[in-house]
Amino acid sequence: MLDLLIRGATIFDGSGRPGRIEDVAVSQGRIVPAGGSAKKVIDAGGLALMPGIIDLHTHYDAQVTWDPRLTPSVALGVTTAILGNCGFGIAPCPPRLRETMLKNLSVVEGMDLDALLAGTRWEFESFADYLAALERIRPYANVGVLAGHSCLRIAAMGEKASVNKTPTASELEMMKVLLREALKAGAAGFASSFSPNHSGWGGLPMPSTISSDDELKALTGELKSHGRGIFVIASGSRATPEYLEAIAADTGRPAFMVTVLTMHNRAAPGRAMEFFQRCAGAIGRGREVYIHANCQPLSFDFNLRDPYILYSHAAFDRVKAAQPEERTAIYRDADFRERLRHNFLKPAQGILFYGDWSQVEQDGVPVTELARRAGKDPLDYVFDLPLDTQLVAKLYQNDDAAVAPLLKHPAGVIALSDAGAHLIYFCDAGYGLHFLAHWVRETGTFTLEEAVRRLTSDPARKYRIPGRGTIAPGNHSDLVLFDPASVGVSPLERVRDLPGGGRRMIRHPRGVHGVWVNGVRVFNGKDYEALPAGPGVVLREFSP
Repeated sequence: MLDLLIRGATIFDGSGRPGRIEDVAVSQGRIVPAGGSAKKVIDAGGLALMPGIIDLHTHYDAQVTWDPRLTPSVALGVTTAILGNCGFGIAPCPPRLRETMLKNLSVVEGMDLDALLAGTRWEFESFADYLAALERIRPYANVGVLAGHSCLRIAAMGEKASVNKTPTASELEMMKVLLREALKAGAAGFASSFSPNHSGWGGLPMPSTISSDDELKALTGELKSHGRGIFVIASGSRATPEYLEAIAADTGRPAFMVTVLTMHNRAAPGRAMEFFQRCAGAIGRGREVYIHANCQPLSFDFNLRDPYILYSHAAFDRVKAAQPEERTAIYRDADFRERLRHNFLKPAQGILFYGDWSQVEQDGVPVTELARRAGKDPLDYVFDLPLDTQLVAKLYQNDDAAVAPLLKHPAGVIALSDAGAHLIYFCDAGYGLHFLAHWVRETGTFTLEEAVRRLTSDPARKYRIPGRGTIAPGNHSDLVLFDPASVGVSPLERVRDLPGGGRRMIRHPRGVHGVWVNGVRVFNGKDYEALPAGPGVVLREFSP
């Protein structure tokens, strides 16, 4: 007898083929030919069925230890999540460095430190122990974990990881051994960051951002030896497409770049497409170099108490090292403001905000307009505000006509939700449902069948995740049942549901009627299912 039979839905199987009305059957967590009776039958006439969304760029590394449901991603159609992006995570981690690891994570990924300290369940030390702990946790979604460069540096170098650019020979060897062990245990690959936006606790840089090219090459060499796994880096301006092509050529592994340089920005309107074309050239030469492409406008809620988008400017070195109560005095300092103006005139590449205050709003009104009314320069207006005044910076991917060609480009992979991170600024965990709503239904930029392919089988193929991303006999039964006419995401909602009462932004699904992971329904369209244990598995096996 079948475990599940879904009747009458229009199937978008992830291959890119047109939808077709067909029954889908599940037995023991796998798709099987339909036929015979079933324990559970769902009449899905008028709805669409697709494979579960594969989210390649999340930061659930700590949250999953206290929240196996991976909220809100699972309700938003995500059935497989990749953790450890940008080289940040919590394993391997010697016990004496746990607080250091969480403090860095709280700053670089905009997380509530009190929630991290209260909620993180430290039932592991090594990377292999971490994967085993996830298996005991039994998450609601499948999870794969990248071995992180900054984690390796902290484990090998301790507090010196964010200070010493060059490790000793023994420290580098320890990093290589730890990475080797992680890959052997089942890491999805290796992640790093060169991003100037990635600062850690006390204003210090995140460890990987100060590492040398020789160190990175020594570590990516472990991917070549292993013969499996991908490489992904928050590249900044340093890891160019050509830089990644050299790594892909040396290791024989796919390489992925994540940077705002590949997002549309009206200050440099042609730059993003240039990056995609350079990656396409590498692909044409037989080296897989891809870009994590963001399908949503990149906006940040922020205030002057925690001005994340400005941290990459040198003027903010004082701010990052200061206590929150000391920041007002710094902002009032004329020298600070002059230094920031100079930073805006000569900005480094890869930063988030270039000083165009018309992109920043307060209560829906551009700062430039509010400054005009107050008779002030926009920069002075902003830094005269109380610390807790909420601002919204609408920075990248805000022009549909310019963004559409980037999303369609074969050198991209739809990703970059950052789910689990920057929780007080935004929640982009519903990027897949937004893609179906905005880029399919509202603008007609993609057909539904192509959009589903880009959210499912395309990321599975590029990240070498076997058996997922398509509805086909023998594949794992990760499924989303939805209404194409209403699918989408809600506006942002601010809640206090983190450990210790910490706050975050979340979104809710619209038009989703059910989510299944390995054949088990985890979300019923209104709420998460109350399960004794989640059906998700820890991904340890990846294709060559």
